[in-house]
Amino acid sequence: MELALSVLVTSVVLCAAVTDWRWHKIPNILTFPAMLTGVIGHTLMHGASGFLFSAEGLFLGIGLLLGFYMLGGMAAGDVKLLGAVGAFLGPMDVFLVFLMTALLGGVYAIGMMIHHAGIKGTFCWIGLIGKTLLLTGKVRVAFADSSSSSQPKLRYGLVIALGTLTYKAWYWLGIA
Repeated sequence: MELALSVLVTSVVLCAAVTDWRWHKIPNILTFPAMLTGVIGHTLMHGASGFLFSAEGLFLGIGLLLGFYMLGGMAAGDVKLLGAVGAFLGPMDVFLVFLMTALLGGVYAIGMMIHHAGIKGTFCWIGLIGKTLLLTGKVRVAFADSSSSSQPKLRYGLVIALGTLTYKAWYWLGIA
């Protein structure tokens, strides 16, 4: 059963990565059944303690990204995806996936900025994002001289998938 849950969480994050890449959306039809499957699977394996383990992972996964969502820095699908990962992996492992995802996400975001705006433009963006956050409490920045379609769009579902897969690989190799 443990192997089945590992295969399922891997499938979920890969599907999320594909849908996020193609349509910039992680659908509820993927995340909600994944959450439920993780909780039911752990409950069937370990009873009430399995239910609590999975529910704690689910709510911690959601809680870790909820603030970023509320600040406008990511979409709700990303939050629900990490919650689904938490339902499969439990609270400790979803926290470690979150840390891996945060590191990879930072590299991804800086890489996207450099690709889109160059080194000098990246420093300007970082300054503008910081100033906007301080003045408005939001991390979204609207540029008056460019359309929103020309701004890079971060697909954080890809990063959550990569963070989850990296963590799972480390786990199976005995590194994590």
